[in-house]
Amino acid sequence: MSPSLVEPSSRYLSPAEREEISRGLVEGLNYAEIAGRLGRDRSTVKREIDRNHVTRERAGRSRAYAPAPVGPPRPGRRVDQRQARKDAYRATQAQLKAEARARRPKPTKFSAHPELVAAVTAGLELAWSPEQISHDLRERFGDRAEMQVSHETIYQELYVQGRGQLRRELTKKLRTGRAVRRPQAFGERSSRSYITPEIMISERPAEAADRAVPGHWEGDLILGAENASAIGTLVERSTRFVMLLHLPARHDAEAVRDAMIPAITALPEALRRSLAWDQGSEMARHGEITVAAGLPIYFCDPHSPWQRGSNENTNGLLRQYFPKSSDLSAHNPERLAAVAAELNGRPRKTLGWRSPARAMTQLLSDPQATGVASTP
Repeated sequence: MSPSLVEPSSRYLSPAEREEISRGLVEGLNYAEIAGRLGRDRSTVKREIDRNHVTRERAGRSRAYAPAPVGPPRPGRRVDQRQARKDAYRATQAQLKAEARARRPKPTKFSAHPELVAAVTAGLELAWSPEQISHDLRERFGDRAEMQVSHETIYQELYVQGRGQLRRELTKKLRTGRAVRRPQAFGERSSRSYITPEIMISERPAEAADRAVPGHWEGDLILGAENASAIGTLVERSTRFVMLLHLPARHDAEAVRDAMIPAITALPEALRRSLAWDQGSEMARHGEITVAAGLPIYFCDPHSPWQRGSNENTNGLLRQYFPKSSDLSAHNPERLAAVAAELNGRPRKTLGWRSPARAMTQLLSDPQATGVASTP
């Protein structure tokens, strides 16, 4: 059987290039010199030789194969093994190995090991994550390579069509519950088109970082069952004062804009210095909020909840009142105001055991702190 005569993509080495590699090795050239002849990267040549040299099993009694030295490690052993691979490289056999590796579809590890399928299925039935299953298999079957599999391979077996060793309905046992895998960057691609460098949190005034100057806020949404309902949360950084936004019907960009503008404009101008929010699509109308309420809005970096630490902490406290499994649209504005008042009335250690309400009252009564003229 001869190597394929079909012209390969320039991405892959051709039979002629493999012949050139073989000749270069016979001449004693190193990887870089052979790569220079081919116009390829040195690492491409190295990988080709490592992958497609004739192994001990396939070489049999061929004199062309120079076995790697055996015995205890000694200086130069690594060089000897490298030379053995060079001596065992033949262009025709390398082409055959490359073509065999490129054939599709390939059998998966699951198709040959039903015991592995049963073990992974049992873990998924217990609602374990693929990563947990992978680590558990490594602990239980440390001496059996066929019973070990990476978490990514489990995901591929579940999501890639045409495999089916793991039942499709097992995807419902995953924490996402998705029947189709979503690309990791999907959320960023779909919701960040309105974000520009000048409104990233790194551009927020430095005074916001030390909490000494009031008027810098952090915001987010807390979501109800199946993300079908939401409540907007706003926390002032220096006092931890909380305001809740009523979103009874929707929590898209228009609904958040319409709820936030009246809440912000009710504040003194000196308490409208900035707002930090994550990169959710609900803030796509941030420019309209800034114009109407005079509140500059800055966006946190992806996957960086600590950049809104006060808000994250407050959202955790709010779950005592608004569980994730509940319908948040059932709470009217009066209920939200009562919950906010209860949180604002709690003494806080970080405030010297003052409550956020008291801290905010003291701020509003201090013209030098807020720039608000005192009432005669």
